[in-house]
Amino acid sequence: MIELPIRRLPHAEGLPLPAYATQGAAGLDLVAALPAGQPLTLQPGARAAVPTGLEMAIPAGFEGQVRPRSGLALKRGVTVLNAPGTIDADYRGEVAVILINHGGEPVTIARGERIAQLVVAAVVQAKPVAVADLDATVRGAGGFGSTGLSSGSG
Repeated sequence: MIELPIRRLPHAEGLPLPAYATQGAAGLDLVAALPAGQPLTLQPGARAAVPTGLEMAIPAGFEGQVRPRSGLALKRGVTVLNAPGTIDADYRGEVAVILINHGGEPVTIARGERIAQLVVAAVVQAKPVAVADLDATVRGAGGFGSTGLSSGSG
């Protein structure tokens, strides 16, 4: 377990810090830091950056992955638009969650509502190296849909 320093901004006072809902949960719940009594209504197809009221210092060598909540997606058609969103280790601004309503009805998000989950994951940086040729593989340049299909199946 690593420590995750979090600073609560004034508009998040009274809201919980991110927390795991169960002992085996992979993601910390993030909640909406909207003004009290001023919910956000997302019309079908609309998107908005919802503030969490939190700034954090993701440790070097890690990233924060902002992911959808499955219940919000299934029951209300709302998901994280850029899933997973990435919080880089050197970012120190407020974390906001870009939500989109894919459902057919308006959806209202209230202060303190769980809107996403944050997974802290290790990151390995790669050093790009230009080469003349790449090693050959069985798949080769086969792209989208080129694996897992047997001959003659749709």
